[in-house]
Amino acid sequence: MTAPSRGFETAEFATRCANAQRAMAADDVGALLLTSEADVRYFTGFMTQFWQSPTRPWFLLIPASGKPIAIIPSIGVPLMRDCYIGDLQSWSSPAAIDDGISLLARVIRQQIGASGRLGMMMGRETAIRMPLNDLKALESQLDQIVFCDMTAAIQHIRMIKSLAEQAKLKHICQLVSAVFADVPKWATVGMPLDEMFRQFKINALAAGVDDVSYLVGAAGPDGYGDIIAPPNGRPLAEGDVFMFDTGALWDGYFSDFDRNFAMHHATDAAHEAHHRLYDATEAALDILRPGIPVSKLFSVMDQVLRPDQHSNHTTSDAQMNSEGVGRYGHGLGTQLTEPPSHTDWDNTIIEAGMALTIEPSISYGDGLTMVAEENLLVLDDKIVLLSTRVPRDLPVIAAR
Repeated sequence: MTAPSRGFETAEFATRCANAQRAMAADDVGALLLTSEADVRYFTGFMTQFWQSPTRPWFLLIPASGKPIAIIPSIGVPLMRDCYIGDLQSWSSPAAIDDGISLLARVIRQQIGASGRLGMMMGRETAIRMPLNDLKALESQLDQIVFCDMTAAIQHIRMIKSLAEQAKLKHICQLVSAVFADVPKWATVGMPLDEMFRQFKINALAAGVDDVSYLVGAAGPDGYGDIIAPPNGRPLAEGDVFMFDTGALWDGYFSDFDRNFAMHHATDAAHEAHHRLYDATEAALDILRPGIPVSKLFSVMDQVLRPDQHSNHTTSDAQMNSEGVGRYGHGLGTQLTEPPSHTDWDNTIIEAGMALTIEPSISYGDGLTMVAEENLLVLDDKIVLLSTRVPRDLPVIAAR
């Protein structure tokens, strides 16, 4: 398959910043301070694995107009120069006492004055990537400036994927779909689960993904009970049901879907669980379109997965939701999981351009769980599956 171009045109970043600046103006925010890897990369294209080190903080300031201002450790200057920025300020980090905070405060005051409003990401699914003591010091140095929450506006901007983003998501999902399709060719009885994880990663890298930064799974007789644990050395046995759930990357964009398999044979309960998950996904796909709240996706899937709960009118929505994993899917993009969350309380309205996962889960048997997941793109007039749709019947790998 032909891969899309890596990176983005300058116009892409200019549009992203202009969208943020319109939201800032509407809330009388003089500058927006961003500190997380995903947000800095989204607005500048600054992509590096150096974020894995917790030693240094990185700051990006989006002014009321113009290009972003980077306030970063000097080690990142050569890479940041090639990104979508205007001014670039740096300091030698790590510093013994003042690790960039005075510099950051000075740049902020230059943009919004001695008083005004500074936007930051403060809500659900955000994190401020600096020591708490440094944040307190910044607040002290900016004591006349009001810190305000820009989470909703910035998350909404990032939810709507451009055509270039959509192309990257399609590409990574197609690559991983092909890797999953090959699993029955090499998974065998007697193969330890940790060895299977290594083989899956090797195959994914060979297929062209940049990284397999997330891979979880499980295996057990008739099914599995844990979907987030690291693999162990238990050999795969006849009658096992196993699952891989992977978040693979290409040019900074994620796939996130899983696949279930049975070795040689499976119980009726395992087959029925897989059927229910497929039917729940179909129910969501049938109603999915721009204009509906994501809570409706949760509702239609939950009615398929737990019909007895819905027939019991004395059970509250809170009780029903607390019995499961909390949600049946989420947004997807430059992070493995993004807003919105397919829950009964998230009323985000679905819009064209959103990339979403549909991820129902079901409990069955004696403490067993099964999860299914597909990735998709919402367009004005249709839904495009990014992952190759799983069959309704649980795939059974034949003896050989």
